[in-house]
Amino acid sequence: MPTTTWNRHHILSLADFTTTEYDTVLQTAASFQEVLSRRTKKVPTLQGQVVANLFFESSTRTRSSFELAAKRLSADTLNFAAASSSMTKGETILDTAKTYLAMGTDIMVIRHREAGVPNAIAAEMDRLGVKVSVLNAGDGQHEHPSQALLDLFTITTLIDPASPRLELLKGKKIAIIGDILHSRVARSNIWSLIASGAEVHLAAPPTLLPKLFAEYILEETEGHEAAGDKSTVPSLSPNQQLFIHWQLEPALQNADFVMTLRLQKERMTAHLLPSLREYHHLFGITRAKLQLCKPNVKVLHPGPVNRGVEISSDLMDDPEFSLIQSQVTSGVAVRMALLYLIGSGKV
Repeated sequence: MPTTTWNRHHILSLADFTTTEYDTVLQTAASFQEVLSRRTKKVPTLQGQVVANLFFESSTRTRSSFELAAKRLSADTLNFAAASSSMTKGETILDTAKTYLAMGTDIMVIRHREAGVPNAIAAEMDRLGVKVSVLNAGDGQHEHPSQALLDLFTITTLIDPASPRLELLKGKKIAIIGDILHSRVARSNIWSLIASGAEVHLAAPPTLLPKLFAEYILEETEGHEAAGDKSTVPSLSPNQQLFIHWQLEPALQNADFVMTLRLQKERMTAHLLPSLREYHHLFGITRAKLQLCKPNVKVLHPGPVNRGVEISSDLMDDPEFSLIQSQVTSGVAVRMALLYLIGSGKV
């Protein structure tokens, strides 16, 4: 396994990931993908270590994927559920983390509805001088590194199954469609795709675009309104890699891949959409709309999916276009890679 280039103790964000780190994750995940294809799918890599899944927020795919990944690496697992924990009696998040530390935890996988919680726990572990690694499994509207990495792995292995690597996406057009305002997945994907050299196009109604992007747009669109096209901002980055659209069509035009995002109604504190029917009409991905894309376009979705809202049900289940099940499968291999990379130096 290629661990010689890995020095990262925690995985909290992709904002400062290097090309070498991305490629190390992809290559390591490819090795574990091969392991998962064997009859015996378990390796003793993290035998004797304890992985604690501290999920303060509900999850199906991410939690199950991390648990299975840890077990495939022969680690012991501890699973935390806030509803049945001492937090209902007033225990703090940091005290909960310290309790798991006292049980001998080596790696903490943290998911929380508030941004910054994994960082705070990692800082506390560092302050205590212990060798516990923290992996961000999604925090508020901040980031979701492992999801973006499994998306990256899914795409690059489709292009080159034998040697997935970041450079394969250079020059590819990738559209991210939907609830970008509330999406930690979108934020992490933006970091990884920009690093790859891909051309990233974000498309959503104005109410579902992040405020920081909207503020930038207001500054950059001065002088462009006379052209009569207010649906597109030429670029949000100096190297012309990140684009924003308020209409779907320019984002899909000649796209190689389309990532559609779930409408996170549980995080919406205002009436940001007239109706789900109108959203699907304007931004839902269907076979007809994919005709704007490259002929071999593929569609991704981090799940869970609101069928008939973000994507038509028939398209979601069509293996000719949909990579959604492949993303779930890739998730185990990628999370095995991440646990291995931050845990391999502990034994």
